[in-house]
Amino acid sequence: MIILLGGQKGGAGKSTIACNLAGMLTNAGKDVILVDSDSQRSASRWSGERKTEHSDLPKVNSTQQIDMDVDDALVDFDRRFDYVIVDAAGRDSRELATALLVCHIVLMPFRPSSFDILTLPHMVTLIKASRRVNTKLKALAFVNSAPTNTQNIDTLSAREAIGEFSEFITLLNTTIYDRRIYRDSMAEGLTATEMPDKSSSAVAAKIEMEKLLAEILNEAS
Repeated sequence: MIILLGGQKGGAGKSTIACNLAGMLTNAGKDVILVDSDSQRSASRWSGERKTEHSDLPKVNSTQQIDMDVDDALVDFDRRFDYVIVDAAGRDSRELATALLVCHIVLMPFRPSSFDILTLPHMVTLIKASRRVNTKLKALAFVNSAPTNTQNIDTLSAREAIGEFSEFITLLNTTIYDRRIYRDSMAEGLTATEMPDKSSSAVAAKIEMEKLLAEILNEAS
């Protein structure tokens, strides 16, 4: 199964989610490859740090596919791995466009900001065009890096905005909140669920990520 982390805007948290999903699926005994298709190479740095500093943990297979059409490579990986997790650049890149032609799921994180939400119509256009070829493409979205302040209405507004495109995009129930553990785990080559932090925020993050993965797999079935 090919799961593409996609979106038009950078900084939405695609790399963090991609690395967490790849690591969690690997820990669950699945054969996974993490494909870095973003020139910033955040996913590659994460997997390199994991390999160097945490050799006792299950290795996450990774590769780079940058500045190229990736559809043929992803189809090949899909034959050899249980899950192919793709971190695509946050713009109208050839990697994003060609990955959309072959992926089973495009997973789109949206920060609760007007700049992120304004990219929704364009992503719908890309999804509609891709479905002319990739007829079984599923498009999933969720709010990422939401403020932990429960009085903040930005998260609700973002969910309502995504919901307006429900004909094309399925809005997941899970919300991922803005927590330091996600940044720390990326720097250390770990998933949030592997971090030793026992604080209430860290525990909440681990539950969030587990719920997100479970919801994605449920939508995929």
